[in-house]
Amino acid sequence: MREMLTGGPLDVLTGDYLAELTMLVLARDRLKDPSLGYARTFLRQLEECLGLALERGVRIVVNAGGLNPGRLADAVRELARSRGLDVAVGHVEGDDLLPRRSELGLPEGLLAANAYLGAFGVAECLKAGADVVVTGRVTDAALVVGPAVARFGWGPGELDALAGAVVAGHVLECGAQATGGNYAFFREHDLTRPGFPLAELRADGSSVITKHPGTGGAVTVGTVTAQLLYETGGPRYLGPDVTARLDTVRLTEEGPDRVRIDGVRGEAPPATLKAGLNRLGGHRNEVVFVLTGLDIEVKAALARRQFEDALTPGRRPAELRWTLVRTDRADAATEETASALLRLTARDRDPDRVGRELGRAAVESGLAGYPGLHLTAPPGPGAPYGVFEAVYLDPVAVEHTAVLPDGRRVAVPPAPVTSTDPAPIEETVEQGAACGPAPTRRVPLGLVAGARSGDKGGDANLGVWARDEPGRRWLTHTLTTDLLRELLPEVAQLPITRHVLPNLRALNFTITGLLGEGAAARHRFDPQAKALGEWLRSRHLDVPEALL
Repeated sequence: MREMLTGGPLDVLTGDYLAELTMLVLARDRLKDPSLGYARTFLRQLEECLGLALERGVRIVVNAGGLNPGRLADAVRELARSRGLDVAVGHVEGDDLLPRRSELGLPEGLLAANAYLGAFGVAECLKAGADVVVTGRVTDAALVVGPAVARFGWGPGELDALAGAVVAGHVLECGAQATGGNYAFFREHDLTRPGFPLAELRADGSSVITKHPGTGGAVTVGTVTAQLLYETGGPRYLGPDVTARLDTVRLTEEGPDRVRIDGVRGEAPPATLKAGLNRLGGHRNEVVFVLTGLDIEVKAALARRQFEDALTPGRRPAELRWTLVRTDRADAATEETASALLRLTARDRDPDRVGRELGRAAVESGLAGYPGLHLTAPPGPGAPYGVFEAVYLDPVAVEHTAVLPDGRRVAVPPAPVTSTDPAPIEETVEQGAACGPAPTRRVPLGLVAGARSGDKGGDANLGVWARDEPGRRWLTHTLTTDLLRELLPEVAQLPITRHVLPNLRALNFTITGLLGEGAAARHRFDPQAKALGEWLRSRHLDVPEALL
């Protein structure tokens, strides 16, 4: 925060504190203490930086309010008074649906239920003079769109401008991921300490993505493309204020660390409003057996037989998942590189079945099992895990409210025009786009394509892009859903949707159900699919030599 405030000119400082997983963490905080439920990290940052922001005239807009934006707004005022500062604080509320669960027909047993609000509540607070605006759950891009609405006076019908700001907001929302963090071609830049991105927004909705001079990392068409593909999906990027057409985005490198975004078209938002539901899914635990040297597969089979035989009848966890990870090498020079890992993940509603029962069964085989048996760590008591689910509501039922610095409450109406049945976007088949017969070489896909992946509830998003036009044509024709299933056998039986984004030289895949009940449930080794793209890039296939 200090770096952004001191590194160069800035009008508004935004901060995105809320991942789907974070909402579950905040819900557990609120259970322990009803005055909590917000991101306390933000307050610690403000202790150092609030005075600096006021001195420089920089307004702050964050979603750190989480499940309790009103309480965080009060805490900011208390902090300002303790520092002798005069600060105007507004907040946005109405996203919390838990108090109205029955009225809205939501299920019982929820820890949190929050609608994804739009940008106009933020704009109301800023127009009323707020120095700091805190929100609960809003769309990530709303933190950028709201200040733009307040500055340029856009109304809800100015869809192209709103869509342009949404795209800029999506680029900024994950911080250094737009300046080289998590970037496929990271070796091309110094990422020791990447700077944070900023957007120069214009009245027509276009923007330039850049960063403060002298900060690390880089802003290039590649780094911006990677972030645009992250956790999106098809050409239509849906939001409560506007649907941004990602297939209209134009990226142009204006100079070192400057990428222009323009051409973005907007459509009416959908007729429903997304809400995220978080509940306790049960309890989970993990035991990892170390298998060293010879006969790895046979040792794994024995460990599994002995463990399952040792479980008390009627006390077996509802789910046992075994995974053998072959990290071992033949004729290894160290014991660690001679070893494989056998991971057992257990889940059950009863914490004892994944705690005491699991630990007992694992330890009892210690002197009666395969040769060299040991665990990476003693079995623990297990831990609760959460489940995320998205539902869709009538926006009219959600009480989006801006609470202004003087205490006045302003109701924010939903979008006046929505779209219930947008026309399908047909994939364009280009004539002569295939490379045809040409010499090829079997190499990793990552030599000619970048990728970025992530999670959306229980689904994985996998974006892949080429670095030039010949590469795009080859990638579009080659990387079909069938080939993706072949390259990533783990997804072979799952529904996969492919989207083509020619303007970004990209494909975006949605893999339905790969992450089970969401990141908090830790359904797989990489629960948020963060490295799925890098796995794909490491896979070998025949690539035309002309592209290498």
